Amino acid sequence: MKLRRIAVNNLRRFTAPVEITGLSEGLNVLAAPNEQGKSTLFDGLQALFRFPHSGKPREITALRPHAGGAPEVLVDIETDEGVFTVAKRWISKPRATIHRDGHLIAQADEAEAWISRLSAADAGGPSGLLWVRQGLTVLSDGTRKDQDLQRDARRDLLSSVTGEVEAMTGGQRMDAALKHCRAELENYATATGRPRTGGPWKTAQDRVEALRTQHEEMAQTVAALQDDLSARKRARTELHDLTDPETAERRKSRLMEATAAFAAAERHAARIDTLIRAVDTAQLQLDGLLTRKTALAEARAEQVEATQQAQAARDQRGTADQTQAEAQANTQTARDTLTAARATLAEAERALQAAQNAERAKDTSRQRAELADRLTKAEALRDTADTARAAATTGPTAEHLTDLERKAAALEQARALRDASAAKLEITYEPGRDGSIHRDGTALPGAIPIPLITSTDLQIDGIGNLRFAPGGKGDDGSVDAAQDALDTALRKLGVDDIAGARAAAETRARAERAVAEASAALKAHAPKGLDALHDALAALPVPPEDSTTDLPPLEEAKEARNAAEAFRIEAETALETARDRLDLARTEAARAQAAGQAAKDRLTRADAALSRIEPISDADLATELAQAEVAFADAQTACAKAKAEAPDLESTRAALTRAQSAERAAEDNIARLTVDLARLDERVRRNAEGAVEERLEELEQDLKAAEASLARMAREVAVLQRLAAALEAARSAARDRYFTPVANALRPLLHLLWPEAQLEWDDTDLLPRQLIRNGREETVDVLSGGTQEQLALLVRLAFARLLAQDGRAAPVILDDALVYTDDDRIERMFDALHRQAADVQIIVLTCRQRAFRDLGGQQLSIRPLSLTSDSLLDV
Repeated sequence: MKLRRIAVNNLRRFTAPVEITGLSEGLNVLAAPNEQGKSTLFDGLQALFRFPHSGKPREITALRPHAGGAPEVLVDIETDEGVFTVAKRWISKPRATIHRDGHLIAQADEAEAWISRLSAADAGGPSGLLWVRQGLTVLSDGTRKDQDLQRDARRDLLSSVTGEVEAMTGGQRMDAALKHCRAELENYATATGRPRTGGPWKTAQDRVEALRTQHEEMAQTVAALQDDLSARKRARTELHDLTDPETAERRKSRLMEATAAFAAAERHAARIDTLIRAVDTAQLQLDGLLTRKTALAEARAEQVEATQQAQAARDQRGTADQTQAEAQANTQTARDTLTAARATLAEAERALQAAQNAERAKDTSRQRAELADRLTKAEALRDTADTARAAATTGPTAEHLTDLERKAAALEQARALRDASAAKLEITYEPGRDGSIHRDGTALPGAIPIPLITSTDLQIDGIGNLRFAPGGKGDDGSVDAAQDALDTALRKLGVDDIAGARAAAETRARAERAVAEASAALKAHAPKGLDALHDALAALPVPPEDSTTDLPPLEEAKEARNAAEAFRIEAETALETARDRLDLARTEAARAQAAGQAAKDRLTRADAALSRIEPISDADLATELAQAEVAFADAQTACAKAKAEAPDLESTRAALTRAQSAERAAEDNIARLTVDLARLDERVRRNAEGAVEERLEELEQDLKAAEASLARMAREVAVLQRLAAALEAARSAARDRYFTPVANALRPLLHLLWPEAQLEWDDTDLLPRQLIRNGREETVDVLSGGTQEQLALLVRLAFARLLAQDGRAAPVILDDALVYTDDDRIERMFDALHRQAADVQIIVLTCRQRAFRDLGGQQLSIRPLSLTSDSLLDV
């Protein structure tokens, strides 16, 4: 089968009907973004083929939109028998219909049976073998039921193209079996499979054909006898009813009564016609008088109105002529005013142009002064920055100062450690003796521990010297090393101590800040550099000497020009208004002239109409009208009375016609039945003498026996023929006989991706077991997701090719079936799809619009569908 059109309604997001049309024989592509309903269409197709219309399974209720409604799916399907329209609706008022050429051929359960047969014949479409749902790409995906259905579909297909008899071993047993089978078969049939002349099969066929011919002839004779007996019985009953004396007398009496009633009705109808003509004559006379009265009154009124209209037209003409003259004068005045306004505007524009030129000269001078000032300041800032930059290159940096601070801290730490481990000298002075002990000329304080690092000499006033020689290791040299490091760093920086270094570092930091400040100020005054300022100043022209002392200020010139422009616009508006009024006055004058002529013509026609009416006084006209009204009323009364008393002429005519028809029909039927009874009596007598019913029963028994014998013989011949073919095939086909057809169909597709690659198959589930490429064997389950996806799609295309070759073509539907395939392989997969599309209808649903742009094929789209009713099934 092939799909030609898909339409859905009330299916998830599709709350209004949509359709896909134009599906071609080969490759069809529906590429659309996500959430556009591609998978919904796929689910609708699955539901059409898998779920009866009368059920409400979970899959069907899931198709219902959130807003409610009955899901509907309609598909046009082409088979070898023609084009069929298959439609289903679920949940509310469920229906299933099959139409062909606009005619309903099946519905309800018969439609479901039709769809079931179609699905079974196409071996695995909706079951999942060829229709690939989104997310179930690999052949082993899906539920256990889906996998079983796919496996059964593969077995059925491979069995149909390879045979169903298991292979036998070769050798003498095979040769003996084949020889015996052929010998048995030769007794019944020729080498071409036709019944052998003179053989038992041909003899049995000839006997069945002869018995069938005799049975058909005898059955027709028996049926004719039964029909004649029934017809004779009905004819005798009908003839008895028609010839009954009382019945015949009733027919004659009804005929006479109907004839008399119809004649009386015709006479009364003629009298009514005469009275109607009298009423019409009175009506004509009365209408004529009324028309004359109305015409006379209208002519008089028209004459009065025409006279008044003519006078009004003359008055209107005078007023219009005066208005036109005034409008002409006003137009000329406005034209002169506009000329003066235009001259004033030209003079104001000249003055404005001169003032603008003077203002531009002032702006140029101001710009030159500003640029010169910026240039002077920028050059000064440049000199300041150069001076500060030179100062910023001398003195210690922040890093140098940090290093000095670290070395000084190390020295203090070394001294503290040394002092902590040294011997201590603590002096306690007598009152009045503070400062009596000195070291190196310095008085030592009391009550403070003094570390003794090396031999120390103390001077005691009035006593003498005192030397201390502490024991132990004393200083380990760390203090001297820290002092040397600090002194070296100070010498490198050219300072005497930490304080000097800090002062020099602060001086350098101030210089660096001055450089940054001067550079920022210079950037503000000269963003593009001093050369750019020089160029900008040179580019400004030197304004001429001031010669505009007699010109008005610019704003005053603008106001004067605007006032002149406003005056011009006002003058133009006034001129346009005057012209419009003049045109209106001319139109009114022409209209007044036309109205005057029309009023004059109307008065002439009114006078002529009044003169044509025959003169008559109002009193005489009233008398004649009263007499005509009385005559008309009398005629109407007489006619109405006659109509009320009249019989129904059509009823009497119908009654007469019926009575006459019944009498004629009775006479004709009596004559016909008399002849028919004579003929039927003769035929019944002749067939009854031949005992045809007994003979028919005997032929039926003989035919059944002959057909049973022929069926057994034909079954035996078929078994022998099938056995012979199977035995011959078994010689060349062994374990791989199931896989040869699909392998042959798959090989060119497989080589598009992997040249020289081969597949090995599993005997149980009839699926690829391992892929052999480049000398390596890889089981399918260890392949990458993309490779499994590609392999599964190629296998499905091969099965589709086998179905087509077996005369059971089914479409391949792929819903985003190439998710993991890279750019290089997807191009080769596109080639595979095009290769199979020559024999198979392929429908690709994808959201990857850019990736599938180069696939080609028939491009499909989802379009709204306009319906004349609320349901797809009513179209």
